[in-house]
Amino acid sequence: MHLAFFLLLAASLARFLLRHPGQPRTPWIVALGVALALLYVLGPVLGPRTDDERRPTARRLLWLGAVVSIWAVLVVLAPSFAWCAVPLFYTGLRTLPTGAASVLVGLLTAFVMVAQMRLSTGFDPNLLLAPPAIAALATAVFVHMERQTARQRALVDDLLRTRRELAATERREGTLAERQRLSMEIHDTLAQGLSSQQMLLQAAERTWDAAPDTARGHIRTATEITARNLAEARRFVHDLAPADLADGASLPQALRQLAARANESALEPAPASAPAAAPGVLSVRLHVDGTPAPLPDRVQSALLRIAQGALANVREHAAATTVALTLTYLGDQIVLDIADDGRGFTPAGPGTFAVPGTPAGPGTSAGPVAPAAPGRERGHGLPAMRARVRQLGGTLTVESAPGEGTVLSAAIPLEPTP
Repeated sequence: MHLAFFLLLAASLARFLLRHPGQPRTPWIVALGVALALLYVLGPVLGPRTDDERRPTARRLLWLGAVVSIWAVLVVLAPSFAWCAVPLFYTGLRTLPTGAASVLVGLLTAFVMVAQMRLSTGFDPNLLLAPPAIAALATAVFVHMERQTARQRALVDDLLRTRRELAATERREGTLAERQRLSMEIHDTLAQGLSSQQMLLQAAERTWDAAPDTARGHIRTATEITARNLAEARRFVHDLAPADLADGASLPQALRQLAARANESALEPAPASAPAAAPGVLSVRLHVDGTPAPLPDRVQSALLRIAQGALANVREHAAATTVALTLTYLGDQIVLDIADDGRGFTPAGPGTFAVPGTPAGPGTSAGPVAPAAPGRERGHGLPAMRARVRQLGGTLTVESAPGEGTVLSAAIPLEPTP
């Protein structure tokens, strides 16, 4: 549109010079034409067309008034300059609100019609129809383009706002996921280790005078647990595999180490929260069925953590003497069963429930605990196991009855191997 304005201005000036050479008004027309061109060039450097409230700025209004005034004087002196009206239509439409711009377009159109009639030697219907038609067409096209641009701008704003909201949501979800991961790791490792250390140190304090060797043994065991917990803490802070799975160890090897530690600590004093009748000896056995095969790191870590949490719950709640860990390779899935001969409990249902989708009962795989409020679970043991299994697309099943022990089964599907 800018190029069209300068071409029409130059053509109008050349036409006047060719048809009316040497007239007294020629210097004025040349001077006004040059002034109009320079003033038009200054338009883009006057700053934004509108202020913060989407109104035309004072400088823009003064500039537009000067451009239209000089053009009008040129049209009076040389009607051929009326051809520059169409670019001026768009200049007014870009600068003024739609209503005011339409009024300006109407005035410019009437001015063009009068100027063209002055050049005409007789009545010409085109002079009455063509200018209004061109003005209406130019205005309609511009208004349509402005509306399309406004809609596109609104869509872009919505897209940017949606992207910001999505980014904020992803950050929140990432924070919650990391918080859940750390809470599960702390429950399955540090919390159980700290509980064992507390019991060992309390036992050492009670037996320090009567049996110093036994007390020192308790302290050595607590020190070993502290070192192991420190290693675990460093690993799960960096989202690494459990220490038992480090250096390429397999899941059966890690479970054997877990069972061996449980058997070594079988003579430790029972926790204060355990039932009074809880025996002090706990035997943990591991049995592997099927042909062992390489497992994904996530699956190995999840099953090991589930076993750690389940053994901790057995020791704290179940009053059991024997725990059987059974790891079964079924080709398309891996199943870990933890069965104890403890006192059992009544699950929230007919005796069996699986995740996802079924609310947990008041107990855990470790046996009976204090009843929880309706719809809530006690502690983090079973919810943590459920979350680990759900993340891998598996199922968690708990079977128990009062006096008949508890069986927890975690089944995780595996991708078929070629």
